[in-house]
Parts: sequence; C-alpha cells; structure tokens
Amino acid sequence: MFDSIARSFSSFFSRMGRQKTLSQETVSDLLRTVADALLQADVPLEASNAFLDSLKKDLVGAQIKGSLRADEYLMKVVNDRIREFLGGQENHDLFAPTIPSTLMVMGLQGSGKTTTTAKLGKLILTRLGELKKKGRVLAASVDFYRPAAIDQLEVVSLQAGIDFYRATATDVLKAVEEIDAYRKAHDYTTLLVDTAGRLHVDEKMLEELVQISNRLKGAVKILVLDSMTGQESLKVATVFEERVGFNGAILTKMDSDTRGGAAFSFRYALKKPIVFVGTGERIADLERFHPDRIATRMLGMGDITSLAERATEKIKAQEQEQLSKAMRSGRFTLEDFAHQIDMMGRLGSLGQVMKYIPGMASMKISQEKIEESESEMKRFRAIISSMTRKERIQPSLLEASRKKRIAQGAGVAVSDVNVLLDRFTQSQQLIKQLGKMGRFF
Repeated sequence: MFDSIARSFSSFFSRMGRQKTLSQETVSDLLRTVADALLQADVPLEASNAFLDSLKKDLVGAQIKGSLRADEYLMKVVNDRIREFLGGQENHDLFAPTIPSTLMVMGLQGSGKTTTTAKLGKLILTRLGELKKKGRVLAASVDFYRPAAIDQLEVVSLQAGIDFYRATATDVLKAVEEIDAYRKAHDYTTLLVDTAGRLHVDEKMLEELVQISNRLKGAVKILVLDSMTGQESLKVATVFEERVGFNGAILTKMDSDTRGGAAFSFRYALKKPIVFVGTGERIADLERFHPDRIATRMLGMGDITSLAERATEKIKAQEQEQLSKAMRSGRFTLEDFAHQIDMMGRLGSLGQVMKYIPGMASMKISQEKIEESESEMKRFRAIISSMTRKERIQPSLLEASRKKRIAQGAGVAVSDVNVLLDRFTQSQQLIKQLGKMGRFF
C-alpha cells in the first residue's frame, strides 16, 4: 500500500539530510518529488494539482521558527496536508456510537465484494465483543446473477463465524423482504446483504440497487472498490453516488501492487470517507482506515500504532507474556523460537508487517528477498516441528544423527537444520544483550 509514494518521500528526505534552513531550491525539489510521486501513484491530475497548491501555500516564503530543522518542518507540513486530504480527524467509524442494524454491500463483480461482506461481519462480531454486548450477525445474498455467488457467501460466512441465510425466493425484491423478515423473526443484531455486481456499471444493476435500498430503509450502504483499477474506481464510485448513494467505501486489494492513487484522491473527488481497507485474502484482513496513520506510511515513517493494535488483536496477552518471560530469563529455547514464528505469522506476511515499520520504505528490499525470507521461516517451523520437545529445549543434543532424522522428517537438507541453529544462536545472543541493557523490563 502506497509503496511508490513512500519510496519517493523517503528518497527525498534522505537526499535532503539534516538541513537547518529552508531554501527555495529545496521547496521546488519537494514539489517536483510530490508531483512525480502522485503521477506514479495514478492520482488524477485535478486531485494532484489541488494537493500541490495546498503545499505551495504552506511552503512558499515560509520561515522556520524555533528549534525545528528544515527536514522536520517539511515532513510536518506534508504529513498535515496528506492527513487533511485523506479526511483529517473526521470520525470514519460507521460503528460509532452504535453498530448499524442493516448494511447493504455494493460493488462491481471482481471487487472482492462477497468476501468483504463476510470480513465486515467478523469485524462487527468482534466489535460487539469489545462493547461487551450480546449480539448475532446474519449475512445473506441477493446475487442471483453470478454462478455460485450465494454459495461463496455461505462458505466465507462460516469462516467468519457469522450466520448465513439462503432465501427461497429467486426474485431479488421478494428475496430481500424474505431475508429481512427472517432477520427480525430471529432477532439478529446486524444484517449484511450482499447485492449483485456486474463486470461494469449498467442501468439494470443501478435500478435494482435503488429498489433494494428502498426496501431496506435506513440501511448503511457500503461501496466496495477494487483499488487496483486506479482512476477507474473513482468513476465507478461517482456513478454509484449519483444513482444510489452510499455512506462510505471499502478499498480492497491494498496489499497488492496497487499504487494507492484511488485512496489518495477518493475523498477529494467524492467527499466520502474510506472506512476500511482490505489488506489480504484472509477473513481477518480488513483494517480501519485512519488518515493520520496512512499519512505517516506514505511518508515512509511506518505505522507502529496499527502494528501494535494488530498484535494485541491477533496475539493473546498470555502468549506475549510467556515469550517476554522467556526472553527476560535468558532461557530462550527453540520452542520459544517456534512460538515467535507462529505469532509473527498471525500478524500477516513478512511483506505486510514490514510496511508498518518506520524506515523500511527507504531500504528498498526486493519482493524476491522478502519471499525468500518467508520461505525460510516456513522451513524453520517445519524443522522445529520435526524435533522432540527435549531437543527443542536442549539444542545441544542435536548431533549429526539427530540432525539427519530431523531433516528427513521436515523434508529438508541437513544444511537447512544447521542454518536454523545458526539463526537461533544469533537470536539468543541478541536477547542476552538486550536483557543486560534492561530492554525487557
């Protein structure tokens, strides 16, 4: 997400260094960098020019006061402008103060609409738990056009842990009424209705959505957009807003090679909030859209807050404490190492996690290298799984014959077992050093 923009900004600030004063040449260089970055990110010209104009007003003739350096000042100005462009401090949480009772999910075919419906259901279920409220979530589909669309929603709803209802009616509007009646009869907290999509916007689809909206009075309407389609997604959103209307958007496939232009210019073009972004294919891969955090990512400054929240959500406090205790005690074993790999896996792929870490954008680590590291972690996990518990706790027992047995069990070479042991020894040494520095207390 926003990789090309983050690399451009990181490169600029690296070239700039720790300048004390702000020259006209530096300002011009920044504006050129921003213009090129937005062009590469597929941001529409109108939105790009508007953003550049806002920067010029802040920077041309500006005087730096106090102890701020020029690079710090520029970073603050750009950060503030990006955040404002993306929605500023507005509350984009559609679940505040109460969770909607009905959500109507719309979008084109191929946008990830059906999977996103289930992801929303899981997120709502989690939110109900956070609020300590009892409630149930129901998902249903009125997509009678795409083969197996209803079956797909049933499968992903099961994965999300929410209930699913299959209407007996095959007429769209009668099915909507049947689904709504079932929901009321069984007292569901929230109903999510997955509507039909097409490969492109057409009149019949739009009219059908208007009629569904009229039946589901008061429903919150969510538009799912494929971020990989760039400026085309803005055109689609414009038509949906004019004909059907919607409350907020979810941008999918933000973990892909998308250049981020749609997200950057969406609010400028439509004055509508992006409420969530899809960051992967798993049911849990749906994140709230925070303009301030996205701004820091675009500047290559990472997003430690979101990473910490993700860790809290995915990793139990007890597991974190057990690992921390092992580190503090200095008795960090291969079993602890395996738990560490498992916990990292729950946070997402290595490539996803790296995007949250400050400074990673400037390191220019190739996708090939990232995939190689991910494969190595999977190999390490398989090797540790092939060991006995005694071997995991006492790696000193691993002589040649044991290594051979472990390698055969994991389907790897003995040299791979040796690489794991070398990495583990390095980790142990680092943990001991950190312990002496008091970093675990």
